Amino acid sequence: MYTSPSSPILCYSPRVTVIGAGRVGSTLAQRIAEKNLADVVLLDIVQGMPQGLALDLMEARGIELHNRKIIGTNDYADTTGSEIVVITAGFPRKPGMSRDDLLRTNAKIVVEAAKNAIAHSPNAIIIVVTNPLDVMTYLAWQATELPRDRIMGMAGVLDSARFETFIAMELGVLPRDVKAMVLGSHGDLMVPLPRFATVNGIPVTELLETDTIERLVERTRNGGAEIVELMQTGGAFFAPASATCVMVESILLNQSRLLPVATYLQGEYGLEDVVIGVPCRLGCGGIESVLELSLSDEERAALQASARSVRQNIDRAQEILMVAK
Repeated sequence: MYTSPSSPILCYSPRVTVIGAGRVGSTLAQRIAEKNLADVVLLDIVQGMPQGLALDLMEARGIELHNRKIIGTNDYADTTGSEIVVITAGFPRKPGMSRDDLLRTNAKIVVEAAKNAIAHSPNAIIIVVTNPLDVMTYLAWQATELPRDRIMGMAGVLDSARFETFIAMELGVLPRDVKAMVLGSHGDLMVPLPRFATVNGIPVTELLETDTIERLVERTRNGGAEIVELMQTGGAFFAPASATCVMVESILLNQSRLLPVATYLQGEYGLEDVVIGVPCRLGCGGIESVLELSLSDEERAALQASARSVRQNIDRAQEILMVAK
């Protein structure tokens, strides 16, 4: 005969909110639920869309063998108590557009989303995915006044994965055997680091000619634009969702993984008051530490140029927001 325990057993399930139910947001919700990481709240301003997507994902639970709850909503009140909030909301790039062209349209969206999210989940960690990513992360940090360890941007994981993919395709090896690191802004001035790239521990510089490496570096810098040009009607979403999910997983499971993350710098790499991608350890508290790599003069100069570009766009975005008020 079953006997109930004398004291209740509290079953806790973490909650992740995804703001923006477009292709990146909805795919991320799917990744999180099907990896059994957390319950998911999918929020969007479009009436019915997040609810429909959530119901569709819920109907797949028995097939995918998980029991995570997925809620679709237009109300920030439903996001209350989230451990992580991911902001994907905003307009995507169209052919011929750069990430920086999105400044005017996306700055207000991200600021409002960050403020609303943190009002309902004051202890949450925020991950920004909306482009131009480094600038949007800075604006969200400024708007919420969160400590830098609790707000970050997803870029380096995606850019590094693209670099790894192109190296693997060039050499005909498994992508999982390739490890690479990309720093800097999520744009044309990103800084892939070939001398830190390896295939099962063997430096890529020992396996590929300099000209070939430079070609792969350029393809990595233009990785997002290449997909936009091919698709014509939108941008990448499978790989961005997977890259974001890696960050979510490292935080929720306290894995303390070393990942390239867009973070607010306070003197690291000689940079101040700017958000840019650098290696960070991600655990349950968010960014546990920032790792300063020993860069060559050329690499450091490239990172500083990338940071200057981000800083200029931050200033432009702040002017746009001031005019909008």
